[in-house]
Formats: sequence, structure tokens, C-alpha cells
Amino acid sequence: MKKAYIKSISYYLSENEISNSSLSLRFPEWSPEKILKKTGIYKRFKSNKNEFSSDLAIKASEKLFKEYLIDRNKIDFVILCTQSPDYFLPTTACILQDKLGLSNNCGALDFNLGCSGYVYGLAICKGLIESSIANNILFITAETYSKFIHSKDKGNQTIFTDAASATLISDSGICEILNFDLGTDGSGYKKLIVEEGGVKNRNFTNDFNINDRGKIETRSYLHMNGPEIFSFTSKMVPLLIKNVLKKNHLEFDDIDLFVFHQASKFVLDHLMKKIKIPSEKFFNNLESFGNSVSSTIPIALKEAIDKGKCEGNVILAGVGGASRTII
Repeated sequence: MKKAYIKSISYYLSENEISNSSLSLRFPEWSPEKILKKTGIYKRFKSNKNEFSSDLAIKASEKLFKEYLIDRNKIDFVILCTQSPDYFLPTTACILQDKLGLSNNCGALDFNLGCSGYVYGLAICKGLIESSIANNILFITAETYSKFIHSKDKGNQTIFTDAASATLISDSGICEILNFDLGTDGSGYKKLIVEEGGVKNRNFTNDFNINDRGKIETRSYLHMNGPEIFSFTSKMVPLLIKNVLKKNHLEFDDIDLFVFHQASKFVLDHLMKKIKIPSEKFFNNLESFGNSVSSTIPIALKEAIDKGKCEGNVILAGVGGASRTII
């Protein structure tokens, strides 16, 4: 049976760099030092007004083709993970197929997931490769969360980054994709949500309020219940690590590197301590990139590969919202 591999990764960050100093000018009650202490982030990136997920996806993909001398004519499937598609329909992946000059025989689809999206996408790619439906898959993650975040929402303004990644998945490469542990708890869907704008609540009321307890109340913009998501993550990731080790017939000490979704410094530090991961085996590049949702893992993995830290067994884990994944 054919095996599936990560062959190459590239990424693209929006050009507008947002420093802690610039955020502090907007939110004087938070100094640059306080922002760094709370988030672990020095800088993040924001898309332009007329720059959308497809634009970021194209730039990441073109960078991948150029960086690794990839023949785009050999791409036979393109998959896009995004929660900020250009349109309700058509599928943004179909637009990318055309704008990237890919073959008309190329399959194309979008799927909607956030922090867990990269690992779910790898699972989809693995199935397509091993079943011989595809040979060379262009797997893209692209997100413009900044367009969902209210300008007065300093918590989310300090965390999220607009970015895209492009990964070539093939039947040969540098990292074999092994077995997954996937799961979902849909009861938590309101913990991370933009309630308005979809078919159920089509019109935006443009509501935004900060109550007397400092809690943000909104239906039109991104609502994130950080404490609840942290509690879910803290509970599930150790269990997932245990499960995926068992599924791959590995022991904890067999793992050479752990690459988790780069949510925040507090979350990453907590998980490293709780799971008792040695610091030299735990990859963290949050400070220079921010939380780019589904792109955090591929960006971190690309950085780790370039630094020679991906020799051996690597566990990837993405948890957030109503889903959880691990490989």
C-alpha cells in the first residue's frame, strides 16, 4: 500500500506587522511588556482591507512552488482549510485551482476548521494518497481572523495573526504521516464563534459590548471563551498524547519533538509542564508569529525542519473550539 508523506512546506504572513508598542498606543492600559507577558507574542500580522484568504493562499502556494521547484502541472488535488472563505460559494479551493494555473483534472475542496485544521487536513490527504485517488496534494491553510475581530477587542487583537501555509503531500517525502487520534465535542461550539453572517443569522447587528465584569458580549464579531477553551485543552491534550502513542506503538520517550497549536504562551507552558515534556523537545515559535489558527502547526513545523529539529518521531496536536486532533 502507498504511504503518505509531507514533502515540503512554505508559509506567507500578511505584510502589516503589528508590534506590541503599536497595540499599546491603542490600548494604553496594556503596556508592551504586559502584552508580551500575557500572550508571549512580540508581533502579529494583519491582512489589508482588500486582502483575503485566497490572496494569502496564492502567495503561500507560489512561494512553495518557487522554493522547492515544484511542477504545478503535477498537482492533482488542492485542499483548503479556512474559516474565512472568500464567498459562501463557490468553493475557494476552486478559485485557487484557476488562479494558480493548476490542471482542470485537479480535485478541489474546502473544509471549515480552525486550530485543529492542519492535522485534520493531513488525515484527509493521507486517505487520498493511500487510496491512490491523488498522488500530489497541495494542502493549504489560510485565515484572515482579523476581519472577525472588533477593533476594541484588545484580547483577541493581541493574539491572532493572518497567514497562510502551503504543504505538498505526496507518496514520498521528508515526514511519513502515521496514525491519528481524532475526536469532536460539538457541545462547545458557542465557546468560539461568530454568530452572525451565516445563513442562520444572515444580517449583522454590529453589536459589541464590554460588561461591568470586563467580559465581551458580541454576536457580530469573534467571541472566544478563553477559560473554557483552556480547560478543554488542558483536559484533552494529555489524553490524546496517550492515545496516539498507543495507536503508533510508541512510548513517550520515543518522541523527539512535540509541535502543538501555538495558542498562547500560557497554554503552551501549561501543557509542557502537565505532560512533562522536556523543553528541548517542545517547539514554540509563538513570539514571532502569533496565533495564525490552522497555520500555526505548519509554520512551526517548517521552522523546526529548517532548524534540523525534525529528525525522528514528531507529534502534532491541534485543539480548539469544538474539535481536537493529533498525529
